[in-house]
Parts: sequence; C-alpha cells; structure tokens
Amino acid sequence: MKLNNPVIPAKEGSNILVKMKFIFIVLIAISFFSCKSKSKESASAEITKLPYFNSAEFTPEWNTPRHKIPEFSFINQNEEEVNNSTFKGKIYIADFFFTSCPGICPKLTKNMQAIQEAYKKKHDIMLLSHTVMPWRDSIPLLKKYAEKYHVNSEKWHLVTGDKDELYDIARKGYFADEDFTKTQDESNFIHTENFILVDKQGYIRGVYNGTLPVDVERLKRHVEILMKEV
Repeated sequence: MKLNNPVIPAKEGSNILVKMKFIFIVLIAISFFSCKSKSKESASAEITKLPYFNSAEFTPEWNTPRHKIPEFSFINQNEEEVNNSTFKGKIYIADFFFTSCPGICPKLTKNMQAIQEAYKKKHDIMLLSHTVMPWRDSIPLLKKYAEKYHVNSEKWHLVTGDKDELYDIARKGYFADEDFTKTQDESNFIHTENFILVDKQGYIRGVYNGTLPVDVERLKRHVEILMKEV
C-alpha cells in the first residue's frame, strides 16, 4: 500500500514559518533580559566590603587588619604640623610626589585635585601628599605648588620633613616604593604612582595607579564603600 506524503498548503506553511520566527525572537529576548538582569544583580553585589593590605605584596586579606600606618609627624604647606591625629576618624588618600617632577607628578596631582573636588563637602575624607625631595621642596615651594593646583588646605596636606622619615613611611608604612621591595636599597630615590586608600582606623584598604582615570574611578567607588563601614 502506497502512502502519499502530506502536502502542506503554501499559505499554511508560511504561517508556521512566521510563528517559528516569532517564537525564536521571543526566546532570544527572554534570554537577553535574563542575562542582563543577572549581570546587574552580580554587579550590584560585586563589592560590599574592602580587604586589608598588610604587606608590600598587596595580597588582599579579609577581616584580618594587622598593619596600621605608623606614627608620623610632618610639616604642611602652611607650616603646620600634620600627624596621625590629623586623620583620626578620617578616610584619606596618600601619595608621593615632588614639585619639580616633569613626568607623572602633574598627572597624580591633577587626579588628586579631581578627588578633592569630588569630596569637597565630605569633611571626613582627606588627602595627604608627601614630597620625596624634601631637600628641595621647601615650605614656600609647597605653598606655591598648592596654589597652582587649588589645594584646599583644610582637606589636602602637602607635607615635607626629614628625608629618612619620609622614605621610611613610604616604604614600610604605605608600601609605596616597588623598587625598594625588590632591591631593599635604601639609597634609591622614591618615585611611585600609587594612591593608597587608608580607612578611619589607619589601615590600608586599597592601592591604585594614580595616573589612570579608570583606577581613580575605582578608588572613588571604594571610598563610597568605606563610608558605609561602621
């Protein structure tokens, strides 16, 4: 017995094809919005707490604060003493520079200036820039530099002091000198592009490339997280 193949009318076949295309488009749309929703959820849940950094390797450690910025005392652009008490109960960003630097320092300073502007109304967020050339960067020079970059003296301190003390806190306090980490040569000149984020208790909570806008934005996001800590 011979079976005839069913013949689907052209119009009906066209309708089926349209329906299949419609279902396919709907499935793609559902998949897209589902992925987008999950992406938003994961982004919002990405970071709610910052790690601690306890060594020059900058290995993130969670819930284990061990290294605190040591005691220091320097003089700022207004000839005022700046020490740990200046930043007690404050979040602050620290960096290292020198006023005659023609390379990365202007970038660092302009990005610090942008951070100052972003938090100009936040009294518990401050900035601290240490000269790495104290034998040249006198207080009048720091004052002139501060005026050039519109430094708010109540929020941002440019400090100088004893060279050994400045280099010691850069290397052992903020882990800011990568060359020293590798060579342990104390005679080397410090020149670092790091911004170091310090919390209200004096612990390091982040390190960023201060010349990169994307890292500066990341720093700002992390500041917002620190502001929510009890």
